[in-house]
Amino acid sequence: MNKKLPPFTKEFIEDLIKKHPTPFYLYIEKGIREKAREFKQAFSWVPGGFKNFFAVKALPNPYILRILKEEGMGADCSSLPELILAERVGLTGEEIMFTSNDTPAHEYVKAKELGAIINLDDITHIDFLERSAGFPELICMRYNPGPLKGGNAIIGKPEEAKYGFTRPQIIEGYGIARKKGAKRFGLHTMVASNELNPDYFIETAVILFELAVEILQKTGVRIEFVNLGGGIGIPYRPEQKPVDLFYVSEGIRSAYDRIIKPNGLHPLRIVMENGRCVTGPYGFLISRIIHEKNTYKRYLGLDACMANLMRPGMYGAYHHITVLGKEDWPEIATYDVTGSLCENNDKFAIDRKLPSASPGDLICIHDGGAHGHAMGFNYNGKLRCAELLWREDGSVVQIRRAETIEDYFATLDFSGLKG
Repeated sequence: MNKKLPPFTKEFIEDLIKKHPTPFYLYIEKGIREKAREFKQAFSWVPGGFKNFFAVKALPNPYILRILKEEGMGADCSSLPELILAERVGLTGEEIMFTSNDTPAHEYVKAKELGAIINLDDITHIDFLERSAGFPELICMRYNPGPLKGGNAIIGKPEEAKYGFTRPQIIEGYGIARKKGAKRFGLHTMVASNELNPDYFIETAVILFELAVEILQKTGVRIEFVNLGGGIGIPYRPEQKPVDLFYVSEGIRSAYDRIIKPNGLHPLRIVMENGRCVTGPYGFLISRIIHEKNTYKRYLGLDACMANLMRPGMYGAYHHITVLGKEDWPEIATYDVTGSLCENNDKFAIDRKLPSASPGDLICIHDGGAHGHAMGFNYNGKLRCAELLWREDGSVVQIRRAETIEDYFATLDFSGLKG
């Protein structure tokens, strides 16, 4: 099996711990920038300029968003706080894609105020948007292909998902939007999450290209851009390989030449909204073993828990684990690696082969740079940990402090308990 090693040593982490106690997340700026540049290079042929709208939900931290803004990425937002976060790092107008569902009126108001591209999730939202905020000149709509396109384990079958218009609805929707004053139009879909098959994204492009042609033929509406969504996965397991962006790009380019150019839609801009593959491999959860337990199984108990990384407990997702300083030791022991929540699914790994480990050892949990800290919670009164950024110049800066007991109690009102 291929080795999956962190880009730092035990000594480097021990030095950080002198100032930043475990657990904490550590993000690698160099890797994030390099991935952003890879996207730009792979899709440099796209008419009007390719843009990836980084999925803010993956890693909602202003330092990360600022780095990605500097590299030419926009922000894919799905809530009011995410819109405000994008605004505060200087992203405005069509650098923001607002893709939400069951959307409150005030969130549409903010999105329109920012000049964000509003991506509607349902045909009934056309009238709702008009009543809430007024109808914009540029509008996008989310297509759900139903059984035409298979989903995957995380996002489920498209026909069972709560997202998007049916094909007849979306064709009708563009006609309605034009009557309400829309002059520019986008088309979007998102039907997979953490997908490693590169052909999946080429097939998605074909579906949207063909739908864009159909919309033009049936309504006269010319689609200005297609958003192919995100969902490009990362190799969580050592034996897996990353998606080849250049292969995906060439497949999409071939489909573009075959479908778009002969049907009067050239130039058609192409954008995406990937988050996981941009930051996921470049984030690590650092924790320390504080207990070892031997009953019916062997357990390593960490000072981190599911509140810090819920994916293994929620999805049964695999995250590779390195015992720092023992990278070359044989993996002769089998453990469940656990946290301290009063929930039996609070496990980072089950029956995982690792080097022999004991309390005091430092643990590195890989691929936590997306949907890690962002999915944190306070069940059992657990406090969310700090986030650190390892800059390209070698320095490490704290970009989010750890929560405190005072933070946990800040929203509670004890005044009514007096007397």
